[in-house]
Amino acid sequence: MTSVPENSTLYQRVGGKEFFVDLVKKFYEGVESDPILRPLYPENLAPGQAHLALFLAQYWGGPRQYEMERGHPRLRMRHIAYSIGQAERDAWFGHMSNAVTAMNASPGDAALLIGYFSDSATFLMNRPA
Repeated sequence: MTSVPENSTLYQRVGGKEFFVDLVKKFYEGVESDPILRPLYPENLAPGQAHLALFLAQYWGGPRQYEMERGHPRLRMRHIAYSIGQAERDAWFGHMSNAVTAMNASPGDAALLIGYFSDSATFLMNRPA
């Protein structure tokens, strides 16, 4: 096992892009059968899955491929068309936190990811509970 420098990015510590591809795959497995979330997603989940993996890899210190392909993330703007209340937020966060828990991240990195996903899910809410 190679050692990762102390000042490394989360992207480096978790093993790079493949970690985020696998994380997002696990997340989408939950979304596929979720009665609250599935209607918000397009029939073909593959493009969104790829975009989310690239975004997360970039956010956590990986290559800027997402930005090169899609421009600035503009998370609120990209999600404003979807009605996101407390139920949608909680369902999304539940699937994402389950995906993080299923991964092989250190407890510290898992806590960073879960905290970020909790905050992001709340940030994207655009209607009252």
